[in-house]
Amino acid sequence: MNDRQKLATVILAVASIASGAAIAQDKGASIKGEREKCYGISLAGQNDCAAGAGTSCAGTSKVNYQGNAWKYVAKGTCTTIKTPTGVGSLKPI
Repeated sequence: MNDRQKLATVILAVASIASGAAIAQDKGASIKGEREKCYGISLAGQNDCAAGAGTSCAGTSKVNYQGNAWKYVAKGTCTTIKTPTGVGSLKPI
């Protein structure tokens, strides 16, 4: 393989990586649009965000099924998720 072929291979590889990153960003945006925040369903330390005063965000809930901590779930499924303390809620419990 000569220098030109090596350079072309490197350029192609970089272009492929950049393209893949752009596709991943678009997919992430569409997934977020198909999800909703569901309160009171996460296990301790496994929330996606909003765990109340004194917490920074994801992974900071202190107890299982904490009412002010949420996880993203598929849109339309939150209130059908059953926990030992009840069902998920679209608003903080």
